[in-house]
Amino acid sequence: MSETPWTDPMPEAQFDLMRRILAAPSPVGLEGAMTYGVLKPHFEQFAPTNWHLHQFKGHAGVVLDTHPGRDDLFKVMVIGHADKIRMQVRSIGDDGKIWINTDAFLPNVLVGHEVTLFSEDPEAPGQYRRIEGGTVEALGAIHFSDPKQRTGEQGIKKEQIYLDLQIHGENKKQQVENLGVRPGDSILFNRPIRHGFSPDTFYGAYLDNGLGCFVTAEVARLIAEAGGTEKVRVMFAIASYEEIGRFGSRVLAGELKPDAIIAVDVNHDYVAAPGIGDRRMQPLEMGKGFTLSVGSVASEQLNRVIEHTAREKGIPVQRDVVGNDTGTDGMAGVLASVDCVATSVGFPIRNMHTISETANTRDVVAAIHAITDSLQALDALDDPHREFLDNHPRLDEADALGHQGDKKPEGKTGETGSGES
Repeated sequence: MSETPWTDPMPEAQFDLMRRILAAPSPVGLEGAMTYGVLKPHFEQFAPTNWHLHQFKGHAGVVLDTHPGRDDLFKVMVIGHADKIRMQVRSIGDDGKIWINTDAFLPNVLVGHEVTLFSEDPEAPGQYRRIEGGTVEALGAIHFSDPKQRTGEQGIKKEQIYLDLQIHGENKKQQVENLGVRPGDSILFNRPIRHGFSPDTFYGAYLDNGLGCFVTAEVARLIAEAGGTEKVRVMFAIASYEEIGRFGSRVLAGELKPDAIIAVDVNHDYVAAPGIGDRRMQPLEMGKGFTLSVGSVASEQLNRVIEHTAREKGIPVQRDVVGNDTGTDGMAGVLASVDCVATSVGFPIRNMHTISETANTRDVVAAIHAITDSLQALDALDDPHREFLDNHPRLDEADALGHQGDKKPEGKTGETGSGES
């Protein structure tokens, strides 16, 4: 294995695992396909016998625990979330149209795409069937659209979105009802990830946040292969309900009370994002390394460990500025009223919450190794508990800084930074 795998193409076997995790149909509230169908068997392949997999009653989240019951150790929870945003059946029209709620999608990114509808059997609650072959529609042909919609002056309203199963003939509504389709049934894009055109890229639906789960699983594997940890109890968590308010991760934090949380979630490629140039966003960019949140509840002490480790190993890192909320499961501790340090690690992607989310494998691999090496760095501390109890930053002790001249640091070009640290 390369000493700097984040500089190499991702091995196809690793890409295939990522593809399988992302392909699992796990809409909000129905995450078991990813957690129990893919990740639990994967964990069981490499986890030492003394590690333990926690399961829960109220949701399908799982936690792989390196030192079950050892509450005396410094506990670090690494969290990805398995839930995907989904569409849901709202009602069935007399003409056979299945009117749907669009959840966290922009309505105009949905039209024309193939989907799979997962329908619970009305006669056998708890058993699900899938219906394929339908497409999401809104306006039909351009010939029937408003002139302002043709020019782009007027958009598509979420209330206009429906699923077309090509129903025709008599009793169209009854044909749909005979399938057992009911309000509340989940609908997901039928779009697996694929290699992209440019080197080390890939695209498809639901990188948010199967990628965080893949990274969490790969960190667990690397820690297991390295012989585990001694002073640090690591809890590799696959949470639920993130897309509707981080509800699953706050339950995990409340139950297991970690001392530290590292959330792993997708971030934005602000450089490529259209229409935001004048907002002067931090120039995070796909292919430039993993991202590390600064601000909100992000712990400067924990960030210090991760950033120092990344620099020492030569792993590229970009600083992400967050406001009063990380927007990720990094908020789980404070939301669960648990005293813990926290931060959020990510990877810049394009087209978030669309069918064509796009990312770079090198950023993903960089995150895997930055987290793995940081956990090992925490394990090497004399007393991880005291490290965080005693070393809060003191701005009243800040040194005075004078003008540093206009000479550019060696290796730096241009007037502005690239977002890398």
